[in-house]
Amino acid sequence: MPARSRLRYLSALALLACLFPTATQADGGQVFGHSVRGRPIVVFENGRPPARLKVLVVGAIHGDETAGMRIARRLIAAGPPARTKFLVVPTINPDGVAAGTRGNAHGVDLNRNFPYRWRPLAGSEYSGTGPFSEPETRAAYGLILREKPDLTIWFHQPFGLIDRPNGNPFAAQRFADLIGLPLVRLPGPYPGSASRWQTHEFPQSTAFVAELPQTVSGPLIRRGTAAVRTLAADLASPAVLSIP
Repeated sequence: MPARSRLRYLSALALLACLFPTATQADGGQVFGHSVRGRPIVVFENGRPPARLKVLVVGAIHGDETAGMRIARRLIAAGPPARTKFLVVPTINPDGVAAGTRGNAHGVDLNRNFPYRWRPLAGSEYSGTGPFSEPETRAAYGLILREKPDLTIWFHQPFGLIDRPNGNPFAAQRFADLIGLPLVRLPGPYPGSASRWQTHEFPQSTAFVAELPQTVSGPLIRRGTAAVRTLAADLASPAVLSIP
């Protein structure tokens, strides 16, 4: 299938997975969990062993911040560079994507539902009844625990920046340079966030947030896709023994 046709096909499949709970598998994607409404949460795995680097990309965790799904679909179509394995999740919040809402079908902000510094929050950042109270976050936890990715990128909107993670910012800085967005430490505490939980729980790996702007152009999507692949290739190079 030509690359452009495959990209359109994957876009349609991702939309169908959000709209219809009955889907179980899509063109090589593996279901690793289900949403509150029973919609599948799918990961697309691509890479040839031996892979020196395992990269997880999550296109959307908030259902009203979906531009990263466009990058995810392009990564699925393009595949990983040499010596890397890609794990691409278009969204872990298919109910929110279908409804156009930040939270899941319980109204929970999934990016406040992870254990690190979790606390009860109400309103638009309702954090649930406790850490991992939601099936979507439990599914993400299971995937991360099983795969132990070396690098994880969580796409968000609308700030137009790359959040500087705790520890060595080498990977985030390189990604910021490649995509053309500034590296800035978001000032909020963000209790229960996915990337900060990963950084705390798996300090040997790197996880950071890529905040795309509110309005995202085609060139930025293409640049973001290329940035993920270039960063992965750089980190998997024989000259690099591990992520700094």
